[in-house]
Amino acid sequence: MNREVDPLPRLAPVLHAAAARFGTPVHVTDGPTLEAAAGRVRVAFPDPWLRAYSVKANDVAAVVARIASLGFDANVVSRGEWAVARRAGLRNDRITLEGVGKTDADLRAACRAAADGAPLRWVAIESLDEAEALKRVASATLRGPGSRLDVLFRLNPEVVPETLRELAVGAGTSKFGMTADELSTAVEVVGSSSGLVPRGIHLHVGSQLRAVDAWRDAIRRGLALLALLGGTRPEFETLDIGGGFPVLPLGEAAPDPLRFARELPALLDAIPVDRRPRRMAIEPGRALVARAGFLVARVLHVRERGGRQVVLDTGMTELIRPALYEAWHEIHALTSLGSAVDSGDDGGPGDPATALEPARVDGPICESTDHLGEHRLPPLQRGDLVVIRDAGAYAASLGSTYNGRPRPPQVIAESDGSLTLARRRGSVAALG
Repeated sequence: MNREVDPLPRLAPVLHAAAARFGTPVHVTDGPTLEAAAGRVRVAFPDPWLRAYSVKANDVAAVVARIASLGFDANVVSRGEWAVARRAGLRNDRITLEGVGKTDADLRAACRAAADGAPLRWVAIESLDEAEALKRVASATLRGPGSRLDVLFRLNPEVVPETLRELAVGAGTSKFGMTADELSTAVEVVGSSSGLVPRGIHLHVGSQLRAVDAWRDAIRRGLALLALLGGTRPEFETLDIGGGFPVLPLGEAAPDPLRFARELPALLDAIPVDRRPRRMAIEPGRALVARAGFLVARVLHVRERGGRQVVLDTGMTELIRPALYEAWHEIHALTSLGSAVDSGDDGGPGDPATALEPARVDGPICESTDHLGEHRLPPLQRGDLVVIRDAGAYAASLGSTYNGRPRPPQVIAESDGSLTLARRRGSVAALG
């Protein structure tokens, strides 16, 4: 289970400095917390595991580059994310292309890269329709000698993940992946095309997994199918088990990456040695970036609405997860009535004289769903600073300019307290 050190007491002065220098709202990624998270994943899944960061979790190029420097490649789901990974300094052979909605243009780009001698590590396809589309595109593109594109096939493991329904992508009713029969047929389709090489199976159970049971069942099914199909295809030897490692509020019990990894030896032992995958991969996203992200905001209103209501200058445009599926993000005050709040070891106010009282916290967007939850906060007034925790995953990448709000700046904080601007604040002139 997770035993993490709370970074907020150390970071509080840095977050004050970020707000003063860059204004609010501002996203701050803490470098040391990012490095610690990457270290936990590397310990659980050491070399020769292929570790690819799921760019959709946080698509800020400087963050992607930082994670790449910590021993991770990149997994992308669009040409846009592919471009971000390239800007972050990764070569094509360190990038995998997946995603449920690839267009013919996406497939052509992958095939052209292969034809030009710079293939992606692999492309993972999702359906029989996509298998036929890839075959059609490849026949018109992969014509030169030596042109080769490796292909994985996404299995829907038909399990019930221990997570929110909205995050349970491995459920049999989800739009993701293929049944075992569909996948077997897709392998035959792709295998009949010159230049396309079936290499293995990709699966992903879901996000924020609170237990290992469904994950273990999914991998067991993936291993069995890989062993079956690999019997006639010697190069069919890769199993990509996705991600899903949870980041829950500090102090809440959750299996860490090492707990998931401990399930693997018994699963592999059940497969004949000559049918086991020779290459295995993971694709963590949230597990790397969530805890490292802090969203700093200012108070705009404090008023009574059947209880205390606090309205911030940040909301669903910068962090949509609470509005999207009622995700919980702890909020702490950095100042109270204009004075700095002493952050204790638990990340909350350290001064016992500072009274904490319930408050409904809302964002500034013209939608009633722009609600950030009920929190215990000290007295606040307009201009006070607060910080929203665990905002490093699915905040920047899901952000929008709705209500004509330029996207906020992205800042990286270093261990010495220095701040580096990773992406500047958007401009009003660029809207519309």
